[in-house]
Amino acid sequence: MSAHSVEDIKQDSGRLRGTLLASLANPITGALAEDDQTLIKYHGSYQQDDRDIREERRQQKLEPAFSFMIRTRTPGGVVTPEQWLKLDRIATTFAERGLRITTRQAFQFHGVIKGELKPTMQAINAALIDTLAACGDVNRNVAVAANPLQSQAHAAVFAQAAALSEHLLPNTRAYYEIWLDEEKVAGSGEEVEPIYGQAYLPRKFKIGFAIPPYNDVDVYAQDLGFIAIIEDGKLVGYNVSVGGGMGASHGDPETYPRLGDVIGFVTPEQVIAVGEAVVTAQRDFGNRAVRKRARLKYTIDDRGLDWFKAEVERRAGFALDAARDFAFAHNNDRFGWVEGEDGRWHLTLRIPSGRIWDRDGLSHLTGLREIARVLVKSSHTGEFRMTPNQNLVIAGVPASERWRIDALVSSHGLGAHTTATPTRLNALACVALPTCGLAMAEAERYLPEFVGKVETLLDTHGLRDMPLNLRISGCPNGCSRPYLGEIALVGKAPGRYNLMLGADHRGQRLNTLYRENIDEAAILAALDPLLARYAGERESEEGFGDFLVRSQVVRIPKHIPVQVQA
Repeated sequence: MSAHSVEDIKQDSGRLRGTLLASLANPITGALAEDDQTLIKYHGSYQQDDRDIREERRQQKLEPAFSFMIRTRTPGGVVTPEQWLKLDRIATTFAERGLRITTRQAFQFHGVIKGELKPTMQAINAALIDTLAACGDVNRNVAVAANPLQSQAHAAVFAQAAALSEHLLPNTRAYYEIWLDEEKVAGSGEEVEPIYGQAYLPRKFKIGFAIPPYNDVDVYAQDLGFIAIIEDGKLVGYNVSVGGGMGASHGDPETYPRLGDVIGFVTPEQVIAVGEAVVTAQRDFGNRAVRKRARLKYTIDDRGLDWFKAEVERRAGFALDAARDFAFAHNNDRFGWVEGEDGRWHLTLRIPSGRIWDRDGLSHLTGLREIARVLVKSSHTGEFRMTPNQNLVIAGVPASERWRIDALVSSHGLGAHTTATPTRLNALACVALPTCGLAMAEAERYLPEFVGKVETLLDTHGLRDMPLNLRISGCPNGCSRPYLGEIALVGKAPGRYNLMLGADHRGQRLNTLYRENIDEAAILAALDPLLARYAGERESEEGFGDFLVRSQVVRIPKHIPVQVQA
């Protein structure tokens, strides 16, 4: 690892330039210089290697099989059919394993080698999509509710989120110089960053916009959340939540997942000011000495919620109003066709782990390519909307084209939403092995097998059709938001996980540790009697997590605030 701290690297980077151009031009290695491995994150990419063959290559005295993951910046996960076709071509030309939808409504391309990084970045930008600030210590891709029926109010929320995303972009021109060959202006290493400052944020920052009654963005897991308040079909403003975050470290009580707290209400015209106030307060007061304690949730817990709210109001220049009443029903996706206010239709498809490829008997990449072509030919109507639960909405479809879409869904095996159990439909997993350097255990590759074994238990107890939120993470960092799963596995070592239980269906309660560092047999043995009790003792419409809390099988951790709403 570099001897320089992340803070030093940011300070000395010349506004995120570093020696990236030299690293990219170095033909001796497939890797970047160590400091540049940090800086490229701000450009939307991570250096990785194939851990499945790492040891084999070591024995052959070869360097690891380095490649790069590239992540798009697509606020709300919205792309046009024309953009979809271009991203499809990029995936089949430069990447491995097809397209992948992330839990932040972005695309990830995996397996891009260093020599093809620049052509890939240029192709993404040619599709009028970029990757700037998709990673790094900045505001990441802004998540926006994908599930509600399309309406004027929902369109207003999306536009607001896109505007905030644009406002919070870094000001540096480094991205455009390095990847798009923009001519460097003299002294450009000294650009002013009015929001991020010399060293950007202490850690990553996440924003989500939710539209009740659906909480598909898991808004309380965000550093900054905006909960839309819609009255008589009109967007009147947002309740603001702060301090959410999923990351933790095993065995370190100083780190923990946390749910955000609602601190008040703002009008649509106040969103940009409040967003900037929250970000800059975290910039100035976040912990830069201890990186694992650098997220906003720790700033708030260390200094107090009342202090933080007052600081945000001071910076914004106005006081927040009292929070408005609202209610969430659930935090899952709603599958199948729904009709919008304008008479157009929206089809949500189940995409397991967000993985879109033609492999293992699947032709999902081909099928969605054909659907994009149908939409392009239909007077350029419709769009694709990625969901925060790694699924895909074919949105804005004219009623006359539904039959074409249905035929392609059927012929390419994209109809899992019509046959899968609720547990399989709602399951989430992060990428984990073989590419994520933080992974301690399998997640995405293990999910289908593990879900099948849980389904067997559900069948045994007559629970097959009960909705159950199940999530797997290969490590404790929480990309798949595991701490909001009624059942969650958090990787500890190959084949071993912490079993977490007790979250709810609305994304308003964290789960808690039930069994530590156990293998699959022990996990299933622990779940079997609990599901048996649930089958016999549950109340009407009671979720599994709610039952576990009511029956005191698990207790809500006292040091983590529980979100209570009107």
